[in-house]
Formats: sequence, structure tokens, C-alpha cells
Amino acid sequence: MTVVLDGSGLTIEKLVRIARHGEKVKLHPEALERIEVCRAMLEEKIVAHEIMYGVNTGIGEFSEVVLTDEQVEQFQRYLIYNHAAGIGEPTPIEYVRAAMAGRINVHAHGISGCRPEITLTLVEMLNKGVTPVVCQKGSVGASGDLAPMSQIALLLMGEGEAFYRGERLPGKAAMDRAGIPIPGLRARDGLAAINGSNLLTAMSAIHIYEMERWIKQAQIACAMTLEALFANMKPYDVRLHEVRGFDGAVKTAQNLNRLIAESDLVTGKLKVKVQDAYSMRSTPQVIGAAIDAIAYARRQVEIELNGVGDNPIFLPEYKLTLTGANFQGTPVSLPMDMAGAAITMVCVLSERRFNRLTNPALSIGLPPFLTRGAGMMSGMMLSQYTADMLIVEQRILSTPASIQSIPAAADQEDFVSMGMNTAIKNGQILDNAYGVLGIEFMGAAQALDFRDFSPGKGVQAAKGVIRKYVAFLDEDRPLYPDHNAMKELVRSGEILETVEKEIGSLE
Repeated sequence: MTVVLDGSGLTIEKLVRIARHGEKVKLHPEALERIEVCRAMLEEKIVAHEIMYGVNTGIGEFSEVVLTDEQVEQFQRYLIYNHAAGIGEPTPIEYVRAAMAGRINVHAHGISGCRPEITLTLVEMLNKGVTPVVCQKGSVGASGDLAPMSQIALLLMGEGEAFYRGERLPGKAAMDRAGIPIPGLRARDGLAAINGSNLLTAMSAIHIYEMERWIKQAQIACAMTLEALFANMKPYDVRLHEVRGFDGAVKTAQNLNRLIAESDLVTGKLKVKVQDAYSMRSTPQVIGAAIDAIAYARRQVEIELNGVGDNPIFLPEYKLTLTGANFQGTPVSLPMDMAGAAITMVCVLSERRFNRLTNPALSIGLPPFLTRGAGMMSGMMLSQYTADMLIVEQRILSTPASIQSIPAAADQEDFVSMGMNTAIKNGQILDNAYGVLGIEFMGAAQALDFRDFSPGKGVQAAKGVIRKYVAFLDEDRPLYPDHNAMKELVRSGEILETVEKEIGSLE
């Protein structure tokens, strides 16, 4: 189904459909009309020689330099050349597609001042699969993602590079093959194409989508470990969490109970401790806090996806031009720093539970390191080493980027969001998180194979998926293939999909 972009209805889920699954987009007719009305007003102001930032003035430190009529026509081209100054490997295609969709949705408000041809060309590029080659590094997240967005804008002049049908081509060749006319850049067009935090927001939106799927899987892994360790289930009574009042904790407790439902653990057949360690009984509070943090980040990202991150803006109903700093990435980078730290925190909790599975002093009768041949065999001893390494890297990456501003542009841009650093490191945090959780899943499945009781329906479903990819560790073997298989299994979401088919959607 085509996603209609009108400036107000773009959700993270719709963005993923466009970016990852190639869903077509359409500009709403009323949005096109708004863009045309705004452009007409802007051209009147240009003819009247009204001073407007980035239209007939320079930018940044040069904002006081007024351009001649002849320079106005040439300025946008040089603006894009100057700002296409990134470095490094190409950004994944899904991130660039998401950024383009986000920029179209900004234009849909009809207050950015660009010609309709600019927005409609971006629509065609998405629909025909022309994706600009964009270096991932170079943005400081204010004035938006100037460097990466400029590499997108190069194609609007028939320049730059693009991916098209599996090939990396010169931008003009890709546009010609796709049958997309080159619109060129006139007054205001270039700045309207680049002056927002669209790439870091796009990356953050896709990361939120993955974080939410991952956090549900973290609850499934926890339920498996709780069963394997004969957990006392009183700490997961929903009423305990309702009296405190945090939504995330209530949801986590509800999910854990559903995952363990119909288990011998909840029938009183198994002897349990009066009170378990924090890494077990604090799970609703800790995972719940992460859920709440990610929910806040989702709200901020979706506001940004549907807002006007641009400078200046033009309000036709008032015949007014306003200059400000709506390109500033901080409203996204700050909550996304917290979301990344939340994923790291839950990984720390996962590793502590894995430690209890493998440590014979803590594992309630499980064999040391989950192997029958302890001494001759070391079982899953080294799996913990791997998880620990991943977590230390996550801790380093969890240092907030949003406080790391370095002034730029001769101190005209003396506070920037560094939101691209947040987005890049969150991708790395997530990549490690798949591995950490995969190791807990593997350990919990191994532990359950040593137990002689019936686990919950959700737990059984998860274990069944794991055993499709990783066999019981009967004797020592190289574990790196298992670790990598489990990491990719978590990334795929197959465990989550299977469990939800069995017990219904998790909160």
C-alpha cells in the first residue's frame, strides 16, 4: 500500500515500510498545493529584494553578506558543493531512503519555500529506487545533517553518485536510467533540501523500531532463564508494579507472566527460594525503565518526523519569513542517547542472569558452565567472556553524544547536537545487543534441557526456535558459529514472531 506523505501522519512503522521494504510514496494533493502557494510568495519576496537568510544572503558566518540577483541563481549550487563534505563508507540504503521520506514530509507542510519540482523529484527517486550515495560521517546535527543531505541534493543537479538496481553509478546516469528529469536548483531550493536533521532522525526511527523488537526478546530470554533457575514468581505479580505506577514495569510483569503461563513453576510443584537475586527479581523494574525511555524517544522521533525542521520558514498566510534553529538535532539526540544507554543497561542485566546459569554456586543445581563433563569440558564458560567484551564496548558507546558539542563556523554555530554520533553509536550498541541476548538465549535453552519439568508455553516456543539453529552442547565444540547464529536469530526477530503466534502479542 502506498504511503501518502502530508506532513502529519508519518509513523516509525510507515517509515520502515518505505525505507526497508520499498513501499511507494505519494505526496498528498493538498501538500502539493501548499508548496506551490509558498513558492509563489517566496518569488514575490525575491523580486522585491527582501533580505532572506539563505535565499539572497550567505549562510552561517556569511549570513550578513547580501547576494546580487545574479549570485542568487548560482548560490544554491555552490552551497551544495561546499556542504557535500562528508567522509567514510556509504550509509546503508534504508537509512538514506528514510531520510528522503522525512525530507519530503517536511516539505509537505508548505513552508520550506522550495519549488514543487524538488519535492516531487525526491518522491520519484524513492519510487524508482534511486538512492544517493551518502557518506555516513560528517554531520554535527545542526544546521541539520548538512553534509549527508547535500550528497542527496547533488542528484537534484544531476551530480553525485547513486545506487540503482544493485549498481553504484554516477548520479546523472542513475537518474537517466530511472527516467527521472533533473530539476536543477534555483533560489532557496538547495537549502530547503538539506537544512534539517533528517538522516539522524531517520536512523533513530529505524533504531527505535529495532529496539522495541529487541526489548520484547529480552523479556523472552529473561523468562527462559527464570524458569531454568526456579525463580520465585512473586516479584512478577502485576499488582506489585501497579502500586508503584511505572507503565514499563507493569507491561514487563504482564509479559513475563504470559510467557511462563502453564509452567510447573507457577503451580507450586517446584521448590523456590524466598527471595532471588536482583538480576532476576528486578527485571520488571529495569526492563520497564528501558521500555519507558524508548517510548519517550519514540514520541520525540515521531514529532520530528512530522514537524518542520528547516530554516528559514515561510508563512504565506502572514507573508512572513522566520529564521530560527528548527534544524537543531538535540530534541532527537538527547532521548536517543538515553535509549542507547537503556539497551546497554538491559544487556548488563542479561549477562548477570547468564552468569547465574553458568556459575555452579548460583545455578540451583545446574552443572558447572552448563556441561556434563565439567573439568574435561568447559561448556559455556567462554560465552560469558564474549558477552562481557560486547558490554564493555556498549558502555563506552553509551557516553552521551548530545553533550559533546564543538563550536563550528567561526562560532556562529557554537552549539551543535552531535546527533549523528548518537545515531551511529546506537547502531553499534544494537549490533552488540543482538549478540549478548543471543548468548543468554543459548544458555537458557541449554539449562532448560537439564531440567525435568514443563516450562511455560511462551518459553517452550522460544526454545523450539533456538534448537532449530543451535544444537544442545553435549560436548565442547567451537562456539563462534553458535554465537553468530544466535546473534542473527535475534536480529531476525524469528523468536519473537514465533512466541507471539503462540501466546499473542507482547506489550
